[in-house]
Amino acid sequence: MDLITIEGLRLRCVIGCKPEERRDRSDVVIDLTVAADATAAGNSDDLADAWDYRAAAKAVIADVESSQCFTVEALAVRVARIVVCGQGAPWARVRVRKPGALRFADSAGLVIERTPADFAKAEQTP
Repeated sequence: MDLITIEGLRLRCVIGCKPEERRDRSDVVIDLTVAADATAAGNSDDLADAWDYRAAAKAVIADVESSQCFTVEALAVRVARIVVCGQGAPWARVRVRKPGALRFADSAGLVIERTPADFAKAEQTP
């Protein structure tokens, strides 16, 4: 399995439960690891054969910056859905960190892994 990484997307969004967190946008840092078969692009050296990480990053940026999640869990799932369902990745690991969320810590966050099957299950659940 080949892995594409996008590290350190520094974005701002509404995230959190406290009134001050809902009023002002906060910093979040997102790291993505995406499974992709790089064989064709590696052999042809043609962008048309590669997974389009630029389009994926743009989609994530647009969605996150307009989001208003209460939890980093919900934000991570949104990002995974974009990458897996919207951009066709067969598997993604999403790490979302909220700098300054805890005193004495650089950040607090979450890492999730998702496949298309995870979102198909969610759609079937009433």
